[in-house]
Amino acid sequence: MTMQKDTTGKVLTVTPDSQLDTIVAREMEGELRTVIEGVTELIFDFSQVEYMTSAALRVLHSAHKVMKKQGSMVVRHVNPEVMEIFEVTGFVDMLNIEA
Repeated sequence: MTMQKDTTGKVLTVTPDSQLDTIVAREMEGELRTVIEGVTELIFDFSQVEYMTSAALRVLHSAHKVMKKQGSMVVRHVNPEVMEIFEVTGFVDMLNIEA
C-alpha cells in the first residue's frame, strides 16, 4: 500500500491508493500515528478507494476521535460503493463525508 501524505501548515491530506483491507488498514494506522500530532485539519481523499473492511473503519473512527480534540476531519471523493459501507455501518452519521 502506498499512502500519499501532503502537509500544508497544520492541514494533512491523506490519499490511500488501494483497497483498504485489514493489512493496509494496519499500515495506515501506523503511518497516521506518526504524522497526526499537531494537525488541525485531516482530509482523507478516497478518490482511489474502491473497497474497505471493518479494520479500515476502525482506523477512521480512531482518527475521528483524535481530530475531535485537535480540529476537524473530512473524507472526500467517496465513491458509491464505499458510501454504501458508510451508510450501512452508520459512519455516514459520524463522519463529515463529501462525495
